Amino acid sequence: MKRYLVIAFLLVYQAGMGQRVLFVAAGQSNSVGQGDAAQSVKTAHGWEYRSQGDSLARLLDPVGENALDFQRANTGSAWPAFAARYFERTGREVVLVPAARGGSSCHEKAELGDMGTWYPTGRKPLFENAILKVQQAERKTGLKTAGIIWLQGERDANAIFDQKMTPAEYEQALEELITRFRSRLGRPVPFYIVLTGNQDGREPIGNEAVRKAQQSVAKRLPDVQVVYEDTPLFPAQKRMKDFVHYGQDALNEIGRVVAEKVK
Repeated sequence: MKRYLVIAFLLVYQAGMGQRVLFVAAGQSNSVGQGDAAQSVKTAHGWEYRSQGDSLARLLDPVGENALDFQRANTGSAWPAFAARYFERTGREVVLVPAARGGSSCHEKAELGDMGTWYPTGRKPLFENAILKVQQAERKTGLKTAGIIWLQGERDANAIFDQKMTPAEYEQALEELITRFRSRLGRPVPFYIVLTGNQDGREPIGNEAVRKAQQSVAKRLPDVQVVYEDTPLFPAQKRMKDFVHYGQDALNEIGRVVAEKVK
């Protein structure tokens, strides 16, 4: 009798997981989220994977955890809004793997202090920890990653502005990062890019170069898509929290729009 109860539980659990989809949110501080949890969307239809405890928790801000060199939202993020809209559109619940660190660079040349880099080498490489967390989440849920959502570029934009690296080097690093994700996960996981915004009060030379590189990679690589383009408008719209971070209203919009475009 006990054996049949266990089997029944596993069947119900697996059926429930069939109504869920696993996404990764990676990048730097605007992916972490620097908004306001009080203004974040509340949803009962999202989950986040936490490496600490190998557990699932409701996807409510502040999303994320300070573990594996990744960070928790301070205090609001785009991800509850993403999960809410995705459920409205598809009827499936999001399981999110937050894997972002403030100030992290895509290219090693742009790495600043201990803020980390997504490049294979550097003072604090982040890629291997991201793979570890994603693989843990896949084992926990029995789901394969449906897509990686990428919000990153301000650190490299500053390095380009300061002539410490070139736009071509950022573009090559981004393309290689996508290739590494797909190689390690064993399949051509879709890669979704939120274009890098501008920094309030700073000439957007570097930011424009990063956006052009992101758009170029999306045009050339299969299953790479720009899913949000209006971030450069945020400073003029007074939707910034500070000179570089998006306010909660902007984060909520990013989440909603991205959820309408991902598969």
